[in-house]
Amino acid sequence: MCFDLDSRPPIAPIAGGALDASDLILEAADGNRFRAFRARATNPIGAGIIVLPDVRGLHPYYEELALRFAEHGVDAVAIDYFGRTADGPERDDGFDYMAHVNRLTWDGLAADVRAAADHLRMENEGRVRFLFTIGFCMGGRLAFLTPTLGLELAGAIGLYGIPVGPGRAGMPAPAEVAARMTCPILGLFGGADPSIPPESVAAFEEALTQAGVEHRLVTYDGAPHSFFDRKADEFAEASRQAWEEMLTFVRGRTPGPLADG
Repeated sequence: MCFDLDSRPPIAPIAGGALDASDLILEAADGNRFRAFRARATNPIGAGIIVLPDVRGLHPYYEELALRFAEHGVDAVAIDYFGRTADGPERDDGFDYMAHVNRLTWDGLAADVRAAADHLRMENEGRVRFLFTIGFCMGGRLAFLTPTLGLELAGAIGLYGIPVGPGRAGMPAPAEVAARMTCPILGLFGGADPSIPPESVAAFEEALTQAGVEHRLVTYDGAPHSFFDRKADEFAEASRQAWEEMLTFVRGRTPGPLADG
């Protein structure tokens, strides 16, 4: 599990920055109906971002992150993974998420990401012209793979997503499909994360370079897996830098100003 149940993003809210937020039910092309949370910017800049959670699926951490992006002008949708296997929207702290993680498929995840992209790009609204993805842990690996899905993304951001070796749900290794990636990549890693040693980051770097994919991979010395957490005071500076990396990445690929971080 990436975060403790009471973890939240280490980002200060901006009063009035989000126009509204709501729970959603989205439908994928295969008929799967799944939970999502949408936050819209008061002053949209034309960017949207799909938030891809860790193994727990949609959790208050990611709903709050969606709000923080909206406060910076970026419409956001955070999605759940378990519409095909979990009944009902209500989940307490005892929800057995791993029983559902073990039933995920790569095709199903890809279909759900496409549905979220379609929702953010609703033509009748015209708010999102530049689309990004961001993911954490399992969702970080998924985010690294979204540039292979034909979504015409402006960029993909992964935090502590394992870029090499076998993955959950039959997801391919990002390093092995780098040649199919069609947008820039930002990867953020903890230097003290035993699940992603320096050799794994280096292999991803080499694959992206050989494929000609624009990228920036940043490792924060001494930071563990899931360091981007309000409770992790000792890694507050790494979190601040990581948030600024995310905003800079979006700023540089969206033709308009983004609120200062």
